[in-house]
Amino acid sequence: MELVFLALLIFLMALALGSGFPVAFALPGSAIVTVAAAAIAGYVTMGNPDAFFSHGGPWQWLSAGVTNLRGVYWEVERDTLIAIPLFIFMGIMLQRSKIAEDLLVTMAQLFGPVPGGLGISVVFVGALLAATTGIVGATVVAMGLISLPAMLRNNYSKSLATGTIAASGTLGQIIPPSIVLIILADQLASAVDQAGTARKALYKAATGEISMPSSFDVVSTSAGEMFLGAFVPGLLLVGIYMLFILIYALINPKVAPAVHGGTFDKAFFAKLSLALFPPLGLIFLVLGSILAGIATVNQAGAIGAVGAIMMAGYRLKEGERGAYSPVLLGLASLVGIFAVLLIFQPNIKAIVTTKDALGIFLGVVATLGLIVALGWSCWRTFNIDNTLQGVMIETAKTTSLVFIILLGAAMLTATFRAFGGEDLVRDFLNSMPGGFWMKFTIVMAVIFVLGFFLDFIEIAVVVVPIVAPILLADPSANITAVWLGVMIGLNIQTSFLTPPFGFALFYLRGVAPPIVKTLDMYKGVIAFICLQLIALVIVGLYPPLVNYLPNRTSLTSETAPPPRNPRLNYCVDQYISDQFIENGALISAAIKSARELNLDYLPKRIKSGLEQSFVAAETAPDLLKQARAADDVISEKVVDYKPLQNNVRSIQSNIRDEDAKIKGLKTEASRMYSADQADAKKLLLEKVAVLEADRAKLVAEIPAEWKTTYGDFRKLLKSEELLRNKYRRAADEAYKPVAELLAILRGNEAFAALQADMMKIRSEITSEDPAKLVAAIEDLGKRAGDIEGASNIASGLSKVRRSLKANTPDINEASEGMEKVAADYDEQLAWRSRAEANLRAGLEQYEQTIRSTLGLRQQTRLNREQALFVAACQSGHKDVSHYF
Repeated sequence: MELVFLALLIFLMALALGSGFPVAFALPGSAIVTVAAAAIAGYVTMGNPDAFFSHGGPWQWLSAGVTNLRGVYWEVERDTLIAIPLFIFMGIMLQRSKIAEDLLVTMAQLFGPVPGGLGISVVFVGALLAATTGIVGATVVAMGLISLPAMLRNNYSKSLATGTIAASGTLGQIIPPSIVLIILADQLASAVDQAGTARKALYKAATGEISMPSSFDVVSTSAGEMFLGAFVPGLLLVGIYMLFILIYALINPKVAPAVHGGTFDKAFFAKLSLALFPPLGLIFLVLGSILAGIATVNQAGAIGAVGAIMMAGYRLKEGERGAYSPVLLGLASLVGIFAVLLIFQPNIKAIVTTKDALGIFLGVVATLGLIVALGWSCWRTFNIDNTLQGVMIETAKTTSLVFIILLGAAMLTATFRAFGGEDLVRDFLNSMPGGFWMKFTIVMAVIFVLGFFLDFIEIAVVVVPIVAPILLADPSANITAVWLGVMIGLNIQTSFLTPPFGFALFYLRGVAPPIVKTLDMYKGVIAFICLQLIALVIVGLYPPLVNYLPNRTSLTSETAPPPRNPRLNYCVDQYISDQFIENGALISAAIKSARELNLDYLPKRIKSGLEQSFVAAETAPDLLKQARAADDVISEKVVDYKPLQNNVRSIQSNIRDEDAKIKGLKTEASRMYSADQADAKKLLLEKVAVLEADRAKLVAEIPAEWKTTYGDFRKLLKSEELLRNKYRRAADEAYKPVAELLAILRGNEAFAALQADMMKIRSEITSEDPAKLVAAIEDLGKRAGDIEGASNIASGLSKVRRSLKANTPDINEASEGMEKVAADYDEQLAWRSRAEANLRAGLEQYEQTIRSTLGLRQQTRLNREQALFVAACQSGHKDVSHYF
């Protein structure tokens, strides 16, 4: 019966959406009706409202709804959606400021002489508007009103002209900042949690090990990473559009002739600069701040909203005296703020000199100037044509719509899961031959088909929560969440162009002249839909287009993970291995020179550690070489191992399903005690017997050689892991003692500075008042404690201080203790001085040589070269299913 109600849910949703019922109410309404119907039917027929639910019942569904509500609105950590109203406000404000008109006119004149130039200018402007307004309807309408008549006057093909405008208008869905990407990031964050749990369960079931290595975890994504990941694919799509128009125009000049006219004089370039630079500047501020890691997505959204107000402030007063005054004041204030930060580095809690006070004063003045400029622009947008109020109302409407749809979709998804829909989809996808890529292709095809009938938000919030956990949990491709999100975003973009419900077509139809037929539009978008699918295939085949930029930004930021991070281990080892191959002779020579250094005068512990470190340094490169050789063997063996593994894992998955069914039936039968339930109990036990027989057949299907093959392959994996762990221990042992001794020697000057105070206290300890000496000893102990390698001196001084601080000071004990501290100090000063003269320079040269190889894991972060290598290494998708 669960399938009946699942079908009812889908039917009601399709009926409501197809009849034009608002999406915000169609999704939760169909869920509520279906849940109520299932609960009533279960109570009436079985006496249990939970009877027709696969998971839980109506109360659990209601609890899940409350949890989703809290997750969307009340969880402090989940702040991704805050950016939505900010970017919506930015887009609507820029749309009201008529920035599109100026761009279209000037770009058309600039690109006109090129074959297909008007079409290329439309794509260029569409990309710029996508990175600023991001509003499909406004962009398509503006370009339809301005560019379409010009293209038709110049004998452009109707289908090419309308297809170019419609496709260019949809670029805002993939070029950041994009509302679609923010919603996808929010949905994928939840999907990653589910996928991580599923992958851990799969690892435990496959290997019997309780904990899964963290390097196999599914990594979450954020709106910022989605923006970074979509940046290059968005530019790729723009390039494909432009290239298609140019080639088409060259092959058939009649469909997109060059347009000559207009002069490229100073006035034109001034107009071009005024139209082009402000939106480019806003794009730089918004996306640049995210790309540089300066601002989060929410902060960048606030920057964009402020920038949009400033631009609207001068656009609404264009042609009047003083139109640019607020924006000029704002720019001057920003320059002042940056100058103050650069020159003074102000800190209001650390004002010591007059220069510090001046920096604070100038910073306050510049900040007040920026506030005045913003307030001035707000006042203009408020007074002129009631612009600010209209933008606020539209922002509130659009934001409310998005959030209500999100909540409704959460209710629908919870209902879908309650009736076993997610299990059904997972079982269907897992049963398909071809592994992950077959599942992925099916999902992409379904999303593409749904795009003919559903809006992008409906697909993002209904389909993604169901299919994303299944795809992310699969270790055979080990895809990243950001790549999956961008792929879905590219696919969803086609929903604006695919008839019969392509919204971009509706928008364009509303402003196109009667001479342009709807069929012309349908013909025109076909080529661009194909181009979008080509871009989808390119990005699918080459994941670094998406993954590289987020990886690079993460690894080069101030908060970059250290090289010891388990997720970086494989790529860090690859970098070190390449360095050993490239600079092996240099490293060997450095080790040999280091072994020739005289260490006899060093303390026994330090000398022993250094000698062992040189031995470890000699063995580490060979261990890594063996680990890579073992990895190569695994790569060869896995080709024959994977088909057998996939077959067995599929059978074992079916066995687990049978076990779950058997357990459920046995539990249900065990609760039947009364005589009138005897027949029902007997029927259940008969079903159990049948299932147990089916289970036995499945067990018999497991190939006889599996146990031996699996055992041998696990030995290879364990051997490779053991070699890598041995290498990492050897590398740490090779570098750590060297780094520790150098840290000690770098404190020699501070250590020597203790001598005068040490001798003074030593001479006065028997004659001076103990109370006066305590403070001096305490200060000396603190100074010694701050020096690397002087902890024994600090500890000895602490004992002396305690002897003097007692109720009855023990002068003799304190004097003996001080003599011992002085002796330890003299001994340490002697070997420190000798090491400074004879050892430090050679040791520093040695450390510098091995820092990027044997010492890399001990560093706090990767340098730029290393970060770029690791970012590129991690940008691909590495199959890890053979570990499961």
